[in-house]
Amino acid sequence: MQSQPSRAICCKPQHMTRVPQVVAVGSALVDEQYQVSNLPEPDGGAYVYEESLAFGGVAANVAVALSRLGRSTGVIVCLGDDAKADEVKHDLRKEDVAIDQVRTNTDTRSTYCMVFCDPNGERTIITCGGAAKDLTLVPEDDEYLRSADLVFANSFCPNQVTQRLSTLSMNGEIKLAFDLASPLKELEGRGTERDTLDDLLPHLSLFTANKISINSYLGVQGEEAVDLLRKRGVRRGALTSGEHGALLWDCERSIDIPALDVEVVDTTGAGDAFSSGLIHKWLLERESIENAGRFAAAAGGYNCTKKSARGGMDDEEQIEAFLNSCSPRL
Repeated sequence: MQSQPSRAICCKPQHMTRVPQVVAVGSALVDEQYQVSNLPEPDGGAYVYEESLAFGGVAANVAVALSRLGRSTGVIVCLGDDAKADEVKHDLRKEDVAIDQVRTNTDTRSTYCMVFCDPNGERTIITCGGAAKDLTLVPEDDEYLRSADLVFANSFCPNQVTQRLSTLSMNGEIKLAFDLASPLKELEGRGTERDTLDDLLPHLSLFTANKISINSYLGVQGEEAVDLLRKRGVRRGALTSGEHGALLWDCERSIDIPALDVEVVDTTGAGDAFSSGLIHKWLLERESIENAGRFAAAAGGYNCTKKSARGGMDDEEQIEAFLNSCSPRL
């Protein structure tokens, strides 16, 4: 009696039809959004006064933001075999993001997030398992990645995915921008590991992190962190600090970019919008560090004035107009 074939975890991506300028690797998912009375402390409570659904995932957010800025983009992500996956793919098509390299895990559900946002726009995000952690890179992906002008990835990528991207970048086969999107402790067992990050740093075209994630990695923030990252070979990067702005550096200098004085509605996706602004202006248009930083600050700030991770991701004209209408936060 013949044994039954095992189910494939992830099907192969569809036949490649076009290669975009930027390929974002990581996750695309549905956000279950909850407007709450407060973000509770341990043993505390809160009240949900509004619920909604939106789309998220760091890779998908960056791909959508860059698409709205006029760039051709695609994603390499793994979804479950369910209705959420269909919704995510439909949304990406609508945003003109190529989904040729999207694959499906038939054995699990799609990853989703619960996003809790308080009246001040601050938020807590809880990620619920699923297919994103099962993402792998196959030979067809290597060709796709090599043909793009730039690859974007983040620390939520499974460790073996980041290792492969590191190798491609080290060999000069791709240009890679990488976001340390989370403290290392939150990545244990599902994301990029410290040793992989150590190996990756010298081969990046851009490194970004926030004050919490960089402190989890280096134990320091600000200029101290920049000094350490320079010694580890990072030639260009940005450390964000929310309302306190960002610190950008290249091989020659570092500069402070102030945040804009905006009325915050929701901070979800602000970091992704900021990263997209840097990629658009600094890496692809080769603008100066000052101009790129100010545009990225405007992209992140404008996104904070709207609800959901992508509510304020807009075209270049709108972001420039917003930048010109706002004052720096003092």
